[in-house]
Parts: sequence; structure tokens; C-alpha cells
Amino acid sequence: MKFDQPAGQNPIDQLKVVGKATDRIDGKYKTTGTAAYAYERHDVVANQAYGYVLGAGIARGRIGAMHVDEAKAAPGVLAVVTTLETPRLERGKMNTAYLFGGDRVQHYHQAVAVVVAETFEQARAAAFLVRVDYLPEDGKYDLAAEASAAKPVPADSQEGSGGAGEERVGDFEGAFAEAPVTLDETYSTADESHAMMEPHATIAAWDGDKVTLWTSNQMIAWGHGSLAKILGVPKENVRLDAPFVGGGFGGKLFVRADAVLAALGAKAAGRPVKVALTRPLIANNTTHRPATIQRVRIGATKDGTITAIAHESTSGNLPDGSPETAVNQTRMLYAGANRLTAMKLAQLDLPEGNAMRAPGEAPGLMVLEVAMDEMAEKLGMDPVEFRLRNDTQVDPNKPDRRFSHRDLVGCLNLGSKKFGWAKRNPTPGRVRDGQWLVGVGMASAYRDNMSLKSGARVRLDGRGMVTVETDMTDVGTGSYTIIAQTAAEMMGLPLDNVVVRLGDSDFPVSSGSGGQFGANSSTSGVYAACVKLREAVAQRLGINSADAVFADGEVRSGNRAVPLGEAAAEGDLTAEDAIEFGDLSKQYQLSTFGAHFVEVGVDVHTAEIRVRRMLAVCAAGRILNPKSARNQVIGGMTMGTGAALMEELAVDTKRGFFANHDLAGYEVPVHADIPHQEVIFLDEVDPISSPMKAKGVGELGICGVGAAVANAVYNATGIRVRDYPITLDKLLDRMPEAA
Repeated sequence: MKFDQPAGQNPIDQLKVVGKATDRIDGKYKTTGTAAYAYERHDVVANQAYGYVLGAGIARGRIGAMHVDEAKAAPGVLAVVTTLETPRLERGKMNTAYLFGGDRVQHYHQAVAVVVAETFEQARAAAFLVRVDYLPEDGKYDLAAEASAAKPVPADSQEGSGGAGEERVGDFEGAFAEAPVTLDETYSTADESHAMMEPHATIAAWDGDKVTLWTSNQMIAWGHGSLAKILGVPKENVRLDAPFVGGGFGGKLFVRADAVLAALGAKAAGRPVKVALTRPLIANNTTHRPATIQRVRIGATKDGTITAIAHESTSGNLPDGSPETAVNQTRMLYAGANRLTAMKLAQLDLPEGNAMRAPGEAPGLMVLEVAMDEMAEKLGMDPVEFRLRNDTQVDPNKPDRRFSHRDLVGCLNLGSKKFGWAKRNPTPGRVRDGQWLVGVGMASAYRDNMSLKSGARVRLDGRGMVTVETDMTDVGTGSYTIIAQTAAEMMGLPLDNVVVRLGDSDFPVSSGSGGQFGANSSTSGVYAACVKLREAVAQRLGINSADAVFADGEVRSGNRAVPLGEAAAEGDLTAEDAIEFGDLSKQYQLSTFGAHFVEVGVDVHTAEIRVRRMLAVCAAGRILNPKSARNQVIGGMTMGTGAALMEELAVDTKRGFFANHDLAGYEVPVHADIPHQEVIFLDEVDPISSPMKAKGVGELGICGVGAAVANAVYNATGIRVRDYPITLDKLLDRMPEAA
């Protein structure tokens, strides 16, 4: 099905099932421990052995020799596969670093061997017996030291953000020089780890020249093609299966060493092998969100109209890597005739920087929205009013292209009212509750809306049950439920009459889960397949498909009503189709918007920061399941709070690795850190986006919330911290004056 015209009235608009707050149908499996996660697929193949991955002990250089005799002789060991005996494998399409093979070390903990044994403990013990002779080389590990040499380069996050290395509209320098009120500040954000609950994990089994991988991967089709390329086998000889993924946040978009080394280890051992990456390897062997240094300049008239805006970001990556796309939102969020954005890349020899939840906008808005608050203070304006003053209904870089639907103003106004913004004391450090200085802050939220081709297969049986098959994944986001809701709405069935099967490369290719595109794209693919199935049902029953009404488990036309299952009485009916998006996204700018409001308390004695309450207002098209959508937004708000206050991969700039590579040293928020969160969805549809009239919302929750926290800390203390995370050491020596 081609989607190249705005959606008209269609069965989804009935909203009998879609749009209802619905419990996740996979919830019973998650809460009872019966969900089939990759490492726990004990039943899929017998006689599984265990693999343990050994990571490089240097950050840059070569391997001169590897001594493995002692490891091979250790109890229970079945095989040892080393990088020296393996020619350097091809990279997957999305990989920056090589995952295995050859003597070259590109980064710390790059995989250099996998040891396979009868038990995990035996594999781990033997791996520590492998001795490696390294030939280290000098490397570059400090972004601040390399930033001055960084050059503008184009980038594409593969998730909707990116562009040219430098983009200009009008004369920024001239307009900034003439502006009566200006801001010029530099900020930094830290390297961050995905820190998902489920580690990267795979079970691999060979059957002749064919290999099956039960794995944890967000994008089955991407992984399917990449693994075939990396392993050097025909694509039809590779199968991926991932019905449940325990979190990814972008870290499982691309094939990683667990999958490759499970396959190599299984081939060498002649047995199925399971591999899970340890926490240190998740930090250093896989990907992370790169640190940034960002400069923002804003010029405005005295009434608050922005006349010049510039946002330049510098980040680091390996050779062939891309910069963090942190200026993406600044191209779109606010009006201003004269504009400059730039993404600069410094070459570093740290582990690969790549997509993490809301790549680009998440770290970019942490900076832009603090700068907007600082500018509002210079102007003597309320921060909300300053943002409202500079709203736009057209793409500021391409004024002839309108937004398909943009209601940032609605988000800001409703959020202000619900949060009680009018009661805010604009003078910092003036509100106290016992030992706590209390402050409130806000920020706008922006995330591009992206759609990808997505397919599905639907089958109707004689019982009136519909089964949906698609390689779409559920990474804890509720894909099973919204896909079932879509099929139920289209076929006029209760939710209990729909079975959803996901995550298998034998199923039709979907959009996959990432970039906030998964829900809208995958349900649109199911919609397309159901349109075909409805036509097949009508034809089987001798009903004009244009007149057929699918409702309450029946097909109705005129005075005739037939149980849906009768259409399949003589055999199952199957339909398969995909949604293909046309050029509407080129004619219109499709984006999602929101507003975050946060209240914090800062201890006057210790500078400890406590979030007291949070509110997000989101404008993201039709919300397919408000319950699971809320879960996604509050998850994003929590991650954004972590980025603002505690999350930081600490770089050892001498040895080139992330030192706090476990969940003891890399801190993330817990329940006690986030006492109260509220989410409001504006009631809207966007027919330009898809037949579902929906957009993504899962990453909007993390966009801007870090800045709202930072702005609240400033309002509480009068101390402006421009280097994230805002840890107490950055406040403590200034607190007595503020308190």
C-alpha cells in the first residue's frame, strides 16, 4: 500500500479498540518470568554451551601474539576462537568499529577471543587464562583536547536527525552583531551508556551451513542482513528470532559482538553456544552516546524576537564514525531569520559512539533549552513567553515548507496552567522549604517524526481468530498490544481474538523498533495487510468490500450479518502487504512537540538535588494506547533526569576506556529519585503522517527534560551549571551564598 495522500476517514477512526488505555498483552509473561528473552531460550535447541568474550586490554594498537594453550586445556573448554586466527570480518552496514578478526585494536574491550565451555564459570575462568601480547600505540581519548581540530562533517543518525556539517540561512554574524540583546555560551554533555536491563545476548546454532540466532536486537531486518555479510553466508541461510527484547535504547539497533561470537563459537565447538556481554563490555565494547561540547549564540530584539541563532556542536568518534547530531532541533524549533548550525567531529580512539534514545535532540535540547532560559533572563521575559514569542508554523530553514501539524503553543500553555507556572518566583534562590531551596524550570520538547516501510502478514482462521506476523520487535514498548489493537479495530474483533507474533526474520520485514518510528510505521503495515484481508473476506463471502462493515466479530452488508470466521470455514485466509510512505514528508515537516515542567529541591547544606514533581505535555498525533504511551514518556523523563543529574561515563584519558563500566559506578535514576510524574497528551491527529494518523512519542519524553531539570536547579539556587551532569560538587562551593 502506498501512502502518498493525506489519510481520509478509515476504520481506525472508529476508536473502539485503538486509542483506548489497554493493558499490555505481554504483561503477564513479563510479570511471571515466562517471557522468552534471548539468553533464557533453553527450549529452542538442546545441548547449549557457554561462550565468554574477552575484550582487548589496550585502546589502540596491535596484537603481536595470543597464548591459548592453557585456556584450551582448562576444564570443560570446548573451543577457543581468537582474533588472530580469524581474518578481519566485514562490518555490518551500521557498524563503525569492526566486531572481530585481525590484529588491529581500534578501541578498548574490542573483542579479541571467545572461549566456549560446558558451563559459564568454566568459560569465564578459561578466558582469564588467555595471555595476549599487545603492541600499544598512542591514541586520542580527550574530547576537550581534540575539539579545536574538529571539522564540520555531515551526519545522519538513521533516526531522522542529521544534515550537512554546516548549514546557514541569512547572515547570522551580521544579525548577531546588530542584535541589542545577545547570548554566547558554551555547554557540555557527558558520554552516556544505554545501561539497558537485558544485556546484549545471543544463542547461536548451526544446522549444516545454516545458522539460527535467538538474540536481543531491535531491528531484525538490519541485523539479518548485517550478520549474513559479517559471517560471509547467504542471507537465506541466516535466521534471527527475538520475540522479547529487554530494553535497547538504540544500543541494540545494530549487530554487536555477542551475535557474531556466538555464531563463531558455535561453529568451532560444533554445538549451540550462548553468549551474553558483561556490563564492562556493554560500556566499552558496544556503543554509547558521545559527549558533546556545544556553543549557542542567540541575538534578539528587546521585545524578545529572535533575529539570529547559532548552535555548533563538537563530538568525537572513531574513524568512519559520525558526530552526534545535537543541532537538529535548533534548525526547526524556533523562528529566526538568520541561522547557523554546525556539527563538528573530532577523531577519538574511544569505543564507538552511536545512536542512543533520541540521538541528536536529547543532548541538543539539554543545551538549547538552557540557553533559551538564559536569554529570557537577559531579556527580562518569562521563559514560557519567550518561547511562545518565537513559535513558527513553517520550517525556519525552508519557510515554504509548513509543519504538517504543530502545537508547541498548546503544550506550553496547557503545561503552564496544569503545573502552576504562574506561581513561580522568577528570582532565583528565594523559595525555601525547610532545608531545601525549591525551584521550578521548564523546557520545550522536539523530536522529528520519521516513518519507514513496514510489512505484515495477517491470517484469519475458522474460529474467527486473526494472527499477525511481522518482524517488528517489542523492546518493552508495548508493540504486541498496539499491533493487536490495530488488527482488532480493522477486523471488528475483540482484542482476545488477535494473536501477535513478532521478532522473527522469517516474518515480513517491518520498520523495527527505533527512532520513535516503530509504533506508527509497524501499525500502518498491519493496517495495510488488514485492508487486503478485509477485501479477501468480502470476496469469499460474496459481499461488496466497499459496503462491508466489520464489527462485533461479524461482517455486515445491508441486512446480512455473517460471523467473520465463516469466511475461513473452507481454509484459512491470508493477506500480506506493506505500507510504503511517499513524498508527504518532503512536502511537509513532520515533527512532534512537547513541554516539560520540573520542580526540584536542593539541600542548602549538601547541595543534594531531589526532583519533586514532573509534568510532560505531548503533541504527537493520535495516541494509539495512552497507557503504554505514558509508560514510554515517563521512562524518557526518567532517563533525561539521569542525564541531567548523574549519568556520565568517566573517561580514563590516559588509557582510553570508560572506567565506571558497571551499574555500581554508572549511576541511573531509581524509583526513589522520581516521586511524581504526570503526562498529558493533546487530543490531535495528523493525517499527513500515516493512515493511523499517529506519530512517535517514545523519545519525546527524554527531549528537553534535562534542561527543565537544570533550569529548575538554577531557579532554586541561582547557580548556573553548564556542564552536565549537575553533580553536587559543581554546586557545593557556591551554595552558602545562594542559601
